[in-house]
Amino acid sequence: MRFSQLLIPTLKETPAEAEVISHQLLLRAGYIRKLTSGIYSYLPMGLMTLRKIEKIVREEMNRAGAQEVLLPMVQPADLWKESGRLVKYGPELLRFKDRHDRESCLGPTHEEVITDLVRNNVHSYRSLPLNLYQIQTKFRDEIRPRFGLMRGREFIMKDAYSFDATEHGADETYQKMKDAYSRIFDRCGLSFRAVDADTGTIGGSFSHEFMVLADTGEDTIVICKECDYAANMEKAVCVSSEPDSSNELPLAKVETPGKRKVAAVTEFLKISADKLVKTMVYLADGKAVAVLLRGDHEVQPVKLQNFLGVNEVELASDQQVFDATGVPSGYLGPVGMKIPVVADLEVTKMKNFAIGANEKNYHYIDANFDRDFQVEKIADLRMVTSSDQCPKCGGNLDLTRGIEVGHIFKLGTAYSEALNATFLDKDGQEKVFIMGCYGIGVSRVAAAAIEQNHDKDGIIFPMPIAPMQVIVLNLGVNDEKITQASESLYSELEKQGVEVLLDDRDERPGSKFKDADLIGIPLRLTVGKKYVKEGVVEIRQRASGNVTEVQLNKVAATVADMIGNT
Repeated sequence: MRFSQLLIPTLKETPAEAEVISHQLLLRAGYIRKLTSGIYSYLPMGLMTLRKIEKIVREEMNRAGAQEVLLPMVQPADLWKESGRLVKYGPELLRFKDRHDRESCLGPTHEEVITDLVRNNVHSYRSLPLNLYQIQTKFRDEIRPRFGLMRGREFIMKDAYSFDATEHGADETYQKMKDAYSRIFDRCGLSFRAVDADTGTIGGSFSHEFMVLADTGEDTIVICKECDYAANMEKAVCVSSEPDSSNELPLAKVETPGKRKVAAVTEFLKISADKLVKTMVYLADGKAVAVLLRGDHEVQPVKLQNFLGVNEVELASDQQVFDATGVPSGYLGPVGMKIPVVADLEVTKMKNFAIGANEKNYHYIDANFDRDFQVEKIADLRMVTSSDQCPKCGGNLDLTRGIEVGHIFKLGTAYSEALNATFLDKDGQEKVFIMGCYGIGVSRVAAAAIEQNHDKDGIIFPMPIAPMQVIVLNLGVNDEKITQASESLYSELEKQGVEVLLDDRDERPGSKFKDADLIGIPLRLTVGKKYVKEGVVEIRQRASGNVTEVQLNKVAATVADMIGNT
């Protein structure tokens, strides 16, 4: 392809709307253009990268035994009512009515549709296991679409759905998909980890997120430095410390005038934060519940939500705290608490700690669990920290940033039961399908790759997903010798199957160099004055910056070796 004939509207300045580096560079490099909030048009270079990712995904899904289908984007609301998700999914589900006043929605995901398809067409265990996938546009009406392709409303997704006859078969399918995902992201040239994750609105018994490691990632993930343990913050297991073996001291009430915050109370009492238990009030589906937590720890809301079995939890305001307890915030404690109390596991290991006295300007010191108060339930409810130990091997943990690009779930029978999707087993008994679902944000992979691979000059695409493998810069379009060499090189590379872009524009060399770096093509071949003087072409690797000077007749072979070694 020729630069002069390709739509690559590069920008010198960063658009004001672009917050993260991938959004900035995708716009500046002419890969995408915004149509409206959270919705983008893919330009030729952007679409080339998406097609590369899709090709890798298809090959690995097919290799794992999945079959490709294409399902409707418009879904009848009746299916979502049948599954119970029409209300539960929330406002991200875009609903509308057709001319016949039938309610429909734009598909954010396809569990209902695929289950309906299978229940009407698969009736025997002999047809199982079955794994169906598609690569299709999804729509989720995000309240705050942002970060370009990272969190848009319309996006391209690969979603797969498996149907098995037995739990063992479902576990085997899940592992096949997990392995396939690892191969996909390896082939995309990305540094990633598969982490234990919460199942969220999709549901199911367990799941893994595939996270591209990047300093700019919006998610914090927990990784063990000594073993393969990895989890997101919602699922990371906190290992409690050994019980304090100190002798219990008598409970004492002390005045703490105006001391409401942990830092102020601990400074006043001359204790460290790990010797205080704070009482926090949350609204769980609107009902107040008190949560006990060590002073230097924080509640993990999803852990709390799952533990309480509710749809939503939120931290109560000062007024809501007073309305529920009759005590001002900052002086709450578990002794005589009027509302249900739950405790983080770490609290049960502590001795002789400070707590609020449920009276303004007062706290208790030397409180002890069980002796001075009881709680309704105990669980791991806190955020993991870098000082915690790995729950798998006891090693040191590292908290790093990541971008979710894939998510796999073992759904179990939640959807098949709700939609009465059944088959006959080998004994002629009617059973519900055991399901799994597996998603990859194809457009998000492109953005995440840029978040992980860029510098001050632009994108540094890994070779497997770059729109082109090579860009040839003709630095003398009016020089017959340079132009002839550029054209010859372009033609030879194309004949060898190399994806090559020829920059044949009548532009200054500086502009060509800047655009080549900006769009992120892995190999840059420069044909300029050095070729005229010495007969050499400069080959520069975008990722490393390494430069090799090669005679024109050896360039194609050198490029082939470089591509083969990436």
